[in-house]
Amino acid sequence: RKHTHKQTRKMIMRLLALLGKILGEIRRQMRVHPDEELLNYKQLDMLETVTRVYRQQKNHFKSGDSRESIPNRIVSFSKPYIRPIVRGKETKIVEFGSKCNNILIDGISFIEKLSFNAFNEGTRLKHCVSLSKKLTGVDVKKIGGDQGYSGNDNRTFCKENGIETSFTQKGRTGKNEVKNATKRELARVRATAMEGSFGTQKEHYGLRKIAARIKSTEIMLIFFGIHTANVVNLARRESVQVALAA
Repeated sequence: RKHTHKQTRKMIMRLLALLGKILGEIRRQMRVHPDEELLNYKQLDMLETVTRVYRQQKNHFKSGDSRESIPNRIVSFSKPYIRPIVRGKETKIVEFGSKCNNILIDGISFIEKLSFNAFNEGTRLKHCVSLSKKLTGVDVKKIGGDQGYSGNDNRTFCKENGIETSFTQKGRTGKNEVKNATKRELARVRATAMEGSFGTQKEHYGLRKIAARIKSTEIMLIFFGIHTANVVNLARRESVQVALAA
């Protein structure tokens, strides 16, 4: 039988109270026996994580708003650093793991920002341009990006710096049809290159499912996966050039 809202809240309140007592008793025992190693370092980490979850859920319960957003919400005891990230995809509305903003320069992928917290990649366009210039020493002349990057601030920035974009022109379609056709082609080329790069990294370099349990290890595996794909890409290009020169 389904519990009523009142019964559910009463149960949650009792469980939180019980967990609070257990955590309090563990802390008390640690204070009473400071010279004894009651918990090893893994158990201490888990105790800290459970304490943080307890505080988050207690504050959430007190607010009375089931839809309240909890800052830095912990959703995994084994990986307390990951956060729920809303993707908006049909199959997966919410995903858990890292979010990576990459730039692709002549088929080579570079990490611009990697975070386990959600962020708006549309605000990173200026940083992408800066990174590209830092890596190549050349001013960016063309940018291909999805609609997430096509905000007014980014449009103004690109216009002021003479950067051609794949963003569809605002206004009447008839007036800008020629420009929009060019931009659609640039967007198609960008999407093909970027999605192909992401697909290759996921399918062949271990980025679809990362089996790391530590944050630093997970970041390292992402880094090596992306740049191993880059090395293989460069090696193939070099082999083709050698074959053509022979």
